Amino acid sequence: MKYVDEFREPEKAEVLRREIEKLCLQLNKHIKIMEVCGGHTHSIFKYGIEEILPDSLELIHGPGCPVCVMPKGRLDDAIAISQNPNVILATFGDTMRVPGSHTSLLQARATGADIRMVYSPLDSLQIAKDKPDKEIVFFALGFETTAPSTSLTILQAAAEKIPNFSMFCNHVLVIPALQALLDNPDLQLDGFVGPGHVSIVIGTEPYEFISQKYHKPIVVSGFEPLDILQSIWMLLKQLVENRCEVENQYNRLVEKAGNQVALTAMNQVFTVRENFDWRGLGEIPDSGLKIREKYAQFDAELKFTLPNLKVADHKACQCGEILKGVLKPWECKVFGTACTPETPIGTCMVSSEGACAAYYKYGRFSNIMTQKLTDKQTVTLSP
Repeated sequence: MKYVDEFREPEKAEVLRREIEKLCLQLNKHIKIMEVCGGHTHSIFKYGIEEILPDSLELIHGPGCPVCVMPKGRLDDAIAISQNPNVILATFGDTMRVPGSHTSLLQARATGADIRMVYSPLDSLQIAKDKPDKEIVFFALGFETTAPSTSLTILQAAAEKIPNFSMFCNHVLVIPALQALLDNPDLQLDGFVGPGHVSIVIGTEPYEFISQKYHKPIVVSGFEPLDILQSIWMLLKQLVENRCEVENQYNRLVEKAGNQVALTAMNQVFTVRENFDWRGLGEIPDSGLKIREKYAQFDAELKFTLPNLKVADHKACQCGEILKGVLKPWECKVFGTACTPETPIGTCMVSSEGACAAYYKYGRFSNIMTQKLTDKQTVTLSP
């Protein structure tokens, strides 16, 4: 890719729109396609892609936002770690305003906890070098996209023998989540727009079970408007031709076998957890990563005593149903009224990849929000 403009040309977008419309007419039924990644959701609304698609084609927003799927109990654990006066907790900015059971990381920092935003786990390792009298804990989360940088940081800490550094690992895996969605009888999907960033790491081979076992097509997509439109066209083409295959639209960055350097680093540092609790999806077997025993000295779950409690979401929040694709954000009873980016109740409104944040930020459903405000809907906000 030399210039980003070539992926945003209106003339090419119009050609794809017409071809998508023709394929939808051929199929002559309501089509549901899930974009798994939260980055795709934001691109779809930022560029108005959903608005130019035929009414018979519905885009369903999936659980591909790592901050959104993190259960409240794990956030409470991170806050508990930060309350230790000898700890500096480092985290990505996305997690700061996520509401826990009683507070958020941002509020905890305001009351005295030493919590610092970083751009990379290596930044937290540097803090550990600069502050040898403090315990530095990095709040690690994300799909396979961010897990390689976490693992490489642990390998660096081990090589340099940094004793005051550890990680609170909350990395999750996309394949078990997709399988959980496909096993959900309430969610009938016709195909998937596959995650681009995750696929750069894992490749396209792991998605074969979707076509072979569940007979659904999937197209791994880039994030520019023409990427997404072409991926939707490729999916519809498969449906018209009665094919179920794994196709790669994002071939300028994604290879079939993935990034072997990244995968090797991950496998060296991490092993798979037996179970991990996902917001909205519940317990999913083999869906999370934990630090191997060889690197136990860098595992914050072993260094610190954690509450380790399961905590229910706010009664008024329907973030879980949105993450499963059962509801659209504007169908949540508190969307745009009690729950806004300034006063978030659920994670989907906080994260930069959250579906609720995308709907709210780009104003595609401002008419619905206006109607809700006009109706002066009252909602009980007791947890």
